[in-house]
Amino acid sequence: MAERFSAFSFVDRITEFEAGTRAKGQFTVPEGLPSFPACLVAEAVGQLAAWVAMARVGFRRRPVAGLAGETCFLGEVKPGQRLDLEVELQSCDDEAVAYGGCARVAGAEVLALRHCVGPMLPLEDFDAPEAVQEQFQVLRETGMPGGRFRGVAPPELLVIDRRPGDRVRAAMHVPATAPFFADHFPRRAVFPGTLLLDSQIRLAMGLADELPRPGAHPFAPSRVTDVKIRSFILPGQTVELEAQLSRVGDVAEAALTARSNGKQIATGRLELTSREVA
Repeated sequence: MAERFSAFSFVDRITEFEAGTRAKGQFTVPEGLPSFPACLVAEAVGQLAAWVAMARVGFRRRPVAGLAGETCFLGEVKPGQRLDLEVELQSCDDEAVAYGGCARVAGAEVLALRHCVGPMLPLEDFDAPEAVQEQFQVLRETGMPGGRFRGVAPPELLVIDRRPGDRVRAAMHVPATAPFFADHFPRRAVFPGTLLLDSQIRLAMGLADELPRPGAHPFAPSRVTDVKIRSFILPGQTVELEAQLSRVGDVAEAALTARSNGKQIATGRLELTSREVA
């Protein structure tokens, strides 16, 4: 499977490792990409935390997306740049992992994750434990070659209802097949929560662009809080996304929700700040 440990893997090397507690790692964004969304930077930090958590429980279980208390977008990441990743586990057992972490570029912090909690589920339901453990050893020893990741096509968002500058609902159609499912996950394909969040942010940004600007600079995502993912999103599934804006001075806030088959499956809050974009 050519896409394995390539299509949606964002740790090239684990450079420091304290068993069950903390780790540092690296990922180089391929130069040929048109962009590298901030949500994929968050994915890289989360994947490094997942390696530490899986190793702690002997690769019997793995974390999946659950709760993210706060994600701060502190700087843009460009193709060709190297992410220096760092994570620390506050707790980890067979039931759940709690962690925080950050990503830096050239010493400057570009993203921070705080108060994240993920339920731990049987690894064998999602992947071959032997293959995952072998990959962990590769990451700790030789590392993986850069340039493996070839980008992810964002799902199309079809607007259902819109009140300009206020609220928008859209349908997101998850592809039935996609290269990233080879990594997420081989035995049980699940649409990544970070790609869901990226789609929600894109939807909210379209609304924010319709707001009067307090200055010359456009709104840009600065922080996401209280993210809760309640159920898996599967290949071929249609999800209804909604973003509703409120405005306070130089900051706009958006309530984010995702529903499928009449059930709420994800929520969160997004802050957008009027600032200069490099």
